[in-house]
Amino acid sequence: MAVTGVIAGKVNEHDGDVHIRLKLDSQFAGLLNDGNRAHQGGNLVVEPICDHVVTQPDAVAACEDFHPTIPRFKSGTRVVIVGSYVHDKEHGWMEIHPVVRMTEIQ
Repeated sequence: MAVTGVIAGKVNEHDGDVHIRLKLDSQFAGLLNDGNRAHQGGNLVVEPICDHVVTQPDAVAACEDFHPTIPRFKSGTRVVIVGSYVHDKEHGWMEIHPVVRMTEIQ
């Protein structure tokens, strides 16, 4: 799936993924569920995988030979994100995970 929006915030997770909150453009508002609204400030979660050093022991092997290709953008950057749109059952929100492409929109 491809979506557009503005990066509202980012957190590096211990498993090496980056947890990005994406403020979706209005045409994508239907992709959010109650979990996104209650726990993610009404943003879609998007996660580039194995982006940085892994500190979570059970995730080290998964990122061991992975070479990330997703560029890093600052909060406030308008982007198009492509990846798998999934329901994170553990947390209850919708997300794009993994991100396979992220491009800045001028």
